Amino acid sequence: MPKISSKGLAMPESPIRKLVPYAEKAIKKGKTIYHLNIGQPDIKTPQVALEAVKRHSLEILAYSRSEGSEAYRMKLANYYKGKAISVSPDDILVTTGGSEALLFAFGSIMDADDEIIIPEPFYANYNGFSTASGVKIVPVISKIETNFALPPIEEFEKLITPKTKAILICNPGNPTGYLYSKEELEKLAALVIKHDLFLLADEVYREFVYDGHVHHSIMQEEALHEHAIMIDSVSKRYSMCGARVGCLVSRNKKVIQTALKFAQARLSPPTFAQIASEAALDTPQSYFDEVIEEYVDRRNTLIQELESIKGVKVAKPKGAFYCVAELPVKNADHFAQWLLEHFDLNGETVMVAPAAGFYSSPNVGLNQIRIAYVLNKKSLKKAVNILKEALKTYKY
Repeated sequence: MPKISSKGLAMPESPIRKLVPYAEKAIKKGKTIYHLNIGQPDIKTPQVALEAVKRHSLEILAYSRSEGSEAYRMKLANYYKGKAISVSPDDILVTTGGSEALLFAFGSIMDADDEIIIPEPFYANYNGFSTASGVKIVPVISKIETNFALPPIEEFEKLITPKTKAILICNPGNPTGYLYSKEELEKLAALVIKHDLFLLADEVYREFVYDGHVHHSIMQEEALHEHAIMIDSVSKRYSMCGARVGCLVSRNKKVIQTALKFAQARLSPPTFAQIASEAALDTPQSYFDEVIEEYVDRRNTLIQELESIKGVKVAKPKGAFYCVAELPVKNADHFAQWLLEHFDLNGETVMVAPAAGFYSSPNVGLNQIRIAYVLNKKSLKKAVNILKEALKTYKY
């Protein structure tokens, strides 16, 4: 029988989606599930984006340019200008989601067996992207006790080897909701310049920043002109996860030229989705004001409810719409599966994402879960109450 590749066997399962079969069985048994496991917002997509697709006058659904349509990239550059990020359309490469932007970045700056340093816990698919690219993740563990702040810069520096090519951060963070300060970014900037590395920043949650805090982009650091690569996406900003449109942004011309070769190999990003994404840039600020107010209310509700449960520790997010909670259990993977298979409260249960999958270090985060607060406040309260009652019953 033909064999599967070593790379294929090494590809990690999604910690977010691997519990889906258990959820499907629970639904077939008549259970209602509150989904706290996946960052699919329930916020409506801006109408301006949906209308643009409905009103199209295309007679042929043709390829766009491999780097994305010029009109969209020009409008994107103008959007970034409004965020104090000065880039030209030529510094932007439109991709099929932020995921492809990351794969293009990895392929452009790293060879097989090269290393990238990432503070963990981190977005679980970074593990998959690194495996697909033959790249080794070197983790730096951030801790719930410090709200998942950037680990001391000395911890990064002692991990740098001749194989190290980059440092990757997510800002604000998935799964932690942590927002890096300007001072933290300046420390990272100084480090990558000293060692001639790239600094990648996944900034897809830029709009979702709370409590008067300000998002600082690596693209605002002038010293990083040749070192900075930004990853972005319309998925969360406009609640357009299904559009699959993202972008890679860098002032480093060699990075863009190289990434473009990968883009040419996959021909073009989706045409209809670019039409919707271009129109979405006209979304009024009032949309974001309302969304942010809603997320702040949800976050506060979630944190308050979680802190009322004995033995639960939770980090308070400053951005995005996730938090990491530490539970009084030995193994959150087992607990998450048990919730779906063996527990319900009046026919209802919850689905959570075990946080161990957001680490690359073994045996770390085993008693943690990631919660996405993408449900309304009433549902969040119900979901946390189910968790509370489940923890009283759970014996492992």
